Amino acid sequence: MSSQVEATKTSPDTRAWNRMLVLHAQVENRLSSALQRRHGLGLSEYRALSFLDQADNDELRMQELADKLGLNQSSVTRLVGRLNAAEFTYRDLCPDDKRGVYTVITDAGRTRYQQARATYDETLSAALDEAAAGDPAIAAILATARETA
Repeated sequence: MSSQVEATKTSPDTRAWNRMLVLHAQVENRLSSALQRRHGLGLSEYRALSFLDQADNDELRMQELADKLGLNQSSVTRLVGRLNAAEFTYRDLCPDDKRGVYTVITDAGRTRYQQARATYDETLSAALDEAAAGDPAIAAILATARETA
């Protein structure tokens, strides 16, 4: 089946969204590989450390971290378990609600995040620049996004 025929079977929005999804997957794969290879961190682990580093008092409730990461409660519990085992975070009980649990970034976690941040930023910029170079529509979207960031 030719791509011309396929294009008529989907709406312009669907085609545009699919292009964005492909770009997203490609960028995520590059980020994941670079972080794992250079720093021994998964992409979700890196993002969790990033959110914790930016949080007030270096801590977030588990549910808040799950929401920021787009993960369910079970997945974020396993993720935080790995971060705790690596001594990048620790769990703390909420003083107002003993059922509430916070995840707190440690000095070691902050150091690992700061080391990995340059890799993340460089890899992200390179991946987006390459995508923009090969696709004028992506280039326009990226230029607008960068101007308004």
